[in-house]
Amino acid sequence: MNKQEALNILNEWVNPVRSREGSQRDSDSNGVKSPNLKKHMMAVAAAMEFYARKFGQDENRWWIVGLLHDVDYEKYPDYKNGGHPYKAVEFLSDKLDEESLNAILGHATYTNTPRETKMAKTLFAVDELTGMITAVALVKPEKKLSAVDVNSVKKRFKEKKFAAGVNREEIIQGAQDLGVPLDEHIQNVIDAMINISSELGL
Repeated sequence: MNKQEALNILNEWVNPVRSREGSQRDSDSNGVKSPNLKKHMMAVAAAMEFYARKFGQDENRWWIVGLLHDVDYEKYPDYKNGGHPYKAVEFLSDKLDEESLNAILGHATYTNTPRETKMAKTLFAVDELTGMITAVALVKPEKKLSAVDVNSVKKRFKEKKFAAGVNREEIIQGAQDLGVPLDEHIQNVIDAMINISSELGL
C-alpha cells in the first residue's frame, strides 16, 4: 500500500474534518461523529514517520500505520462487539503486513496484544500524546503548535480535568517502553506535529 491508497481508505471510512475546538476524538460508545478524528490520525502518522526516520525504519510504512490505526474508530466504536481496532485489522489484513497489523491491535490495551516491535511500541507511545499536545495548543492564545513546549505539556499533565480523555499513564508507559526519556519524547512529537501544522490547523 502507498500513501495515496491509505489516504483513500481514510477518506472512505472517516467523515471530513469540520472546524471545531475540542478533543481530537469526540466519539462516544454510541458512535457520535468525531470531527477531529482525521486530524488525530494525521498527527499520529506524522509522529510515526518522525520516529521511523529516527530509528532507520521504513518511513512510508510507519506513516501508513499511524494514519490508519483509528480508521474504524468512528464507524465501529464498540470494541466489545468486535469494533475498534478489530474491524480495521480485519479490513486491512490483506493490505498490510503482520507487524503493521499487530501494531494497530496493540495500540489499544484492551486487545491484550503484546507490543514487541519498535513499530508497535512507537504507535502506543505517540497515540495519546498527540491528543495532549493538541489540547495544549488549543488553549494557547495563539492556538499554534509553535507556542507549545515540553514544560507547558508536562504542566497540564497534572491537571486531571484538562483533556480528561487523555490517558497520562499510557503516555508515560509508552515513553518508557520505547526507551526514550519523557521530555525528549514529548519534544519529538511536538516537532513532528509542527511539520504538518497547516494540515492540523494549528
